[in-house]
Amino acid sequence: MTGRIANPKIEKLIVDRWSPRAFDGSEIPQEDLDTILEAAGWAPSAYNVQPWTFLYARRGDASWDLFLSQLIDFNQSWAKDASALVFVVSDKYMRSDKGNSDNHSHSFDAGAAWALAALQAQALGYHTHGMTGLKFGEAEAALGIPEDYRLEAGFTIGKQGDRASLPDFLQEREVASTRKPLAEIAKAGKFA
Repeated sequence: MTGRIANPKIEKLIVDRWSPRAFDGSEIPQEDLDTILEAAGWAPSAYNVQPWTFLYARRGDASWDLFLSQLIDFNQSWAKDASALVFVVSDKYMRSDKGNSDNHSHSFDAGAAWALAALQAQALGYHTHGMTGLKFGEAEAALGIPEDYRLEAGFTIGKQGDRASLPDFLQEREVASTRKPLAEIAKAGKFA
């Protein structure tokens, strides 16, 4: 990919992953979606509580319009051509027969699961695009998410489409982005 330079020891699948907005409008077989979401479930989590739940709709199914309507208008404008919409929900508590306790890492763990979903999708020839442009506050009610769970984010899955299908201002941005250098994201010792 042009503009992307990484240590050659980094797995190519990781470097090649990026988040397009142009999708081709094709359907995703349930088997492929199941594989992507099962891969997400292999993420590490504190005490192995696996606090994530993936709510999804496939293009054209009975939930598609409901899921699409939970995105802000800007995201609806391009996500409508994706093959699947997935919402990542995390459980705020560690639940046991001895009672519930706060799960400090529920969001962190759900993020790890989303990353594995993105990589598995890439391995199967799909692209994903994560987003927090959701109608937070409304979406939880519309999707029946209980108060002790947190709607973290959403993501699309699909086959990459023609960038010409996007508005002009998005066509210019339809490229794989670069990354900050290691020196900007990793520090030995204290933060400051």
